[in-house]
Amino acid sequence: MNRNQVVLVDRNDNVIGSTDKLLAHQQGLLHRAFSIFIVREHQGHVQLLLQQRALHKYHCGGLWSNSCCSHPQPNESVTESALARLTEELGFSLSDLRWVGSHTYRAELTNELIEHEYDHLFVSWANPNLDNLNPDEVAAVAWVDIEQLEQLLTTKPHSFTPWFAPTFEKVKSSLIRRSIA
Repeated sequence: MNRNQVVLVDRNDNVIGSTDKLLAHQQGLLHRAFSIFIVREHQGHVQLLLQQRALHKYHCGGLWSNSCCSHPQPNESVTESALARLTEELGFSLSDLRWVGSHTYRAELTNELIEHEYDHLFVSWANPNLDNLNPDEVAAVAWVDIEQLEQLLTTKPHSFTPWFAPTFEKVKSSLIRRSIA
């Protein structure tokens, strides 16, 4: 699917228009996005599926981030877009995602672009087949223990997209809460 548009929103996520994705990032316009966190329990540890962005991406290429993230297109629901994007990027499908909240962030990128997003956060507990990654989107994937991830964010923060740490902080409690239950 061609994902070259973004939905412009106000600070309450009310739609105010749409525009070209690159233009929104050049001008730092607030737009709707989603971030997906795929989580599993493995050998007694909670692990998060991280994605390394393809090296040729126009921003943040080669950096690690959450399992999947993107932008719904005009007239597309956030959840349906997120489910479709999982298949497009990671090559697997899920029947549902659990919405765990949203937040707004603004991050200036190294190439003078600005991420300014009203980000809807989704979590799914799954252990999918990862044999069909889209090389146009994904350079690599890795399952990382939550404790190890927290250390990496402290010792190697520049290995991650600028939005990953604040987004991870927003969903971390829901990841840990599920593993205790």
